[in-house]
Amino acid sequence: MDMKEAVFSRHSVRKYTDKKLPGEVIEKLNGLIEEYNAEGGLSIRLVTDEPKSFSGFMAHYGGFSGVANYFAMIGAPKEDLDELIGYYGEKLVLASQEMGLNTCWVALTYSKRPVAMERGEKLLCVISVGYGENQGKPHRSKPLSSLCRCEGEMPEWFRRGMEFVCQAPTAMNQQRFLFTLSGGKVNARSKGGSCAKIDLGIAKLHFELGAGKENFEWA
Repeated sequence: MDMKEAVFSRHSVRKYTDKKLPGEVIEKLNGLIEEYNAEGGLSIRLVTDEPKSFSGFMAHYGGFSGVANYFAMIGAPKEDLDELIGYYGEKLVLASQEMGLNTCWVALTYSKRPVAMERGEKLLCVISVGYGENQGKPHRSKPLSSLCRCEGEMPEWFRRGMEFVCQAPTAMNQQRFLFTLSGGKVNARSKGGSCAKIDLGIAKLHFELGAGKENFEWA
């Protein structure tokens, strides 16, 4: 499985087994985190064998059980922090799927207290990771035509990019973004809402994977 295949096989999973992450898997994930932190100017961390963040009422209310590992999506405040967290967090999600792991983006139903942070850092969300009790279910998607605009006939690479965007996880399945092809460039903007800019970062990664970065420029 490669990252493109992972886009279509990966679904959100909230219930996990007690199987621990092998050392070689932790090493691979931490290597990716180091790479992505350097590229995005972030401070993402992998937290393992720590169930306290998902042991409270809110986690149970959200349907989570057995969560002991997660990516803490951390960065210093800056204008594009949310979008970067979405983009690089989804890279970790898809890489985890390639390794046979399951994941779920989590914005509210967890406790921030166990997460260690440096002064000036901000924790936007976490991503649970581990071996799921199941592989999850596909989410509903809005029609492709409602998520994009295109001048003239839609090129095949743009359509393929939008097919990948339709698979992108978003807060409460809102899909509150719009991709527009105009003048040979692609503009992607958020329509606002809960976690909207994180969702936009996730969707932009999916678009790049489907469309091929060699076929377009971001406006």
